[in-house]
Amino acid sequence: MAIPCPHFISSAKAAMEAGLLIPSSPSSSVSVILSQDDLKKIAAYKAVEYVESGMVLGLGTGSTAKHAVARIGELLRQGKLKNIIGIPTSTITHEQAVSLGIPLSDLDTHPVVDLAIDGADEVDPYLNLVKGRGGSLLREKMVEGACKKFVCIVDESKLVNYLGGSGLAMPVEVIRFCWKFTAGRLQNLFEESGCVAKLRTFGEKEEPYVTDNGNYIVDLYFKKSIGDLRIASDAILNIAGVVEHGMFLDMATTVIVAGELGLTVKNK
Repeated sequence: MAIPCPHFISSAKAAMEAGLLIPSSPSSSVSVILSQDDLKKIAAYKAVEYVESGMVLGLGTGSTAKHAVARIGELLRQGKLKNIIGIPTSTITHEQAVSLGIPLSDLDTHPVVDLAIDGADEVDPYLNLVKGRGGSLLREKMVEGACKKFVCIVDESKLVNYLGGSGLAMPVEVIRFCWKFTAGRLQNLFEESGCVAKLRTFGEKEEPYVTDNGNYIVDLYFKKSIGDLRIASDAILNIAGVVEHGMFLDMATTVIVAGELGLTVKNK
């Protein structure tokens, strides 16, 4: 499944622009095999082209967004960007931005964000997203819900026919109190979709994963489509104990997809 391609750049050219590939001569024909991380970096560098001096930026979280944050820091050091203010969506991104010298603030001080750049775990044909497999979905949704433009950057492996279509987790952040009860209600809610709800854990001891906000995450796994996403969203949020879910509906204004054949840029 491919996103329509109003804008296309060859992988080799994009790789050179992202600093991943240096041709042996100006006229040389380049053939290169790019890793998934290379593709993420190419998409991230393209997204940073939307950044202008003086902007308030939402700084995303995850393996793709970290490349965008690094690029913004590099352009600030070079003097090509000035007067940037970043609003990080996680503790990890906050630490990265501080290490790069990116000035930071928050939504209390800057309630309107000019542009946010972040990755996604799934992208459907309508540019709806699943986010939060990295655990930062609540802060990401707060920041990206406050921005004028949200540029989402992914590699082509994240494209799905419908949200949940990868068979991987659709995260729901829940409070710790009686989380099993909440997980049970979530699973029952999507029983017809073959839903299985699992508490996210980490480490050999399988300790519960705790978000930056002190909450747990229940990951939902679907065997088939959950149907109308708006109805599903409302139903999840109506369950007491749920803080937020990882469906980002009608939020991305631009999605940049890096694949073996090049970049595609789809605007809402």
